[in-house]
Amino acid sequence: MFAITAERIDKDDPLAGLRAGERPDPEAPEGWATVTVRAAALNHHDLWSLRGVGLRADRLPMVLGCDAAGVDEEGNPVIVHAVIGDADAGSGDETLDPRRTLLSELHDGTFAEKVVVPRRNLVPKPEALSFEEAACLPTAWLTAYRMVFEKAGLEPGSTVLVQGAGGGVASALIRLAAAVGHRVYATSRSAAKRDRALALGAHAALESGERLPEKVDAVFDTVGAATWAHSVRSVRPGGRIVTCGATSGDAPSAELTRVFFLQLSVVGSTMGSRDQLRRLAEFCARTGVRPEIDRVLPLDQARAGFAAMRDGDLFGKIVFTV
Repeated sequence: MFAITAERIDKDDPLAGLRAGERPDPEAPEGWATVTVRAAALNHHDLWSLRGVGLRADRLPMVLGCDAAGVDEEGNPVIVHAVIGDADAGSGDETLDPRRTLLSELHDGTFAEKVVVPRRNLVPKPEALSFEEAACLPTAWLTAYRMVFEKAGLEPGSTVLVQGAGGGVASALIRLAAAVGHRVYATSRSAAKRDRALALGAHAALESGERLPEKVDAVFDTVGAATWAHSVRSVRPGGRIVTCGATSGDAPSAELTRVFFLQLSVVGSTMGSRDQLRRLAEFCARTGVRPEIDRVLPLDQARAGFAAMRDGDLFGKIVFTV
């Protein structure tokens, strides 16, 4: 089968380790299913894997990719849940299993004609969603779904700040929060991305670091070091900062004095459960909310998609079709 693999690790030039070519067809062990991939979405996780973050050199070559939608052995349209874990070890949530992995960390990923996953990781694809739209959901959109609907503790009519508009998680946060009636502020260094954030439903879009016209109930921060101080200063007393990533670095000043004096809550969030993926897909199908897709490329042009993500030249998701 044709696949996109990580052949070697290069922290400075991650695309140097990217290879497109033939790989053996996967074999599904007992309890696993083979999915014929129709569409797969690119994530920052894939770029970090090429830098050796979460992917060890002794596991190479590794088929990259976490997200996919396709058909199972019976021809049923499905979405692949990317978390490989034991729900029992996580008290019902596989993301809390300390031994969990994502596809492309221990098991080959989705940038291929076929992928094998535990059968329980398959979620029915609603007919209303295209394969390209469905492929965007398992990582970025599922992460945003959990942040908005579980971790933030918001009531209808709340105010929120989304840092770093443009990435897959950030664009999903804007769409989901706006769809349920929250007033959304978004930030970006790019004027074009601020305009796109407004088109997605943001109430206002500001330059990164700019003071907001009001304190917000919750901040969604996927950026880390570059935005952390602004996040802490933008949330109201007693509010929450929900963090799911640190693309600019994971060691900002904690600003503990402000955190405890204002009684702020800092909440970590990672991915979401299989059941949340099912409910997210149904939410999109019923409401008409759809992932923002920056571009669709055939899988054999994956390098161009990786380069766009490396350079920050995207808004929303990059999807590969097989």
